[in-house]
Amino acid sequence: MITKRDYLIGAGAGFLTAVFLLPTLYNLKYLNVATGIAVFICIPVLWAFGVWLGKFLGRWLKFFNQFGKYVAVGFLNTSINFGILNILSIVTGTTAGLMLGGISAPGFLLAATNSYFWNKFWVFRDTSGVNETVLKDLPKFALVTFFGALLNSVLIVYLTTYMEPRFGLDRSAWLNAANVAASAAVLIWNFLGYKFFAFSAKGGSASGRNQYDATG
Repeated sequence: MITKRDYLIGAGAGFLTAVFLLPTLYNLKYLNVATGIAVFICIPVLWAFGVWLGKFLGRWLKFFNQFGKYVAVGFLNTSINFGILNILSIVTGTTAGLMLGGISAPGFLLAATNSYFWNKFWVFRDTSGVNETVLKDLPKFALVTFFGALLNSVLIVYLTTYMEPRFGLDRSAWLNAANVAASAAVLIWNFLGYKFFAFSAKGGSASGRNQYDATG
């Protein structure tokens, strides 16, 4: 069941997304006062709207009730991933090569840790009322995320090392374009893995479905 509290949480996720977006904007030379203000105003509103849109579409396709929230969290995770990657890229001067696979890992792992708690306690929150430990789902989550991390690093290394920058992009911009493509692939992989494997007994449970049906 999506409530007003979920919209506030979505806006909070948007605020954090804006914070971690700043290093990427700086590295791409897009950061200034105007863009800084814009991201802190627009992104929280858009993320809250995305949660509402998920609820609206959930009237016809129930999985959107979760997917709207998952996308908000996914963008937050992507922002964390991008932010850490760009900080390390600036510090080390690395924009391509095998070393990039290594410096892309910390951001991905931090984003994955963030993802676990957001997904466990918000997106796929247990609606059965059964008490369980905080880390109960961690092994399955870690397994899905491990393969997601592997997919992420492989795609970034391939796109930046074996493909020349296109569309007039320089190396830094191409690095971020590659990260967008990798993150999109991992976003889909992780949603399916979390929903049907890691958190399969949670938001998709019978009780959860009944709540969604009741709120229509």
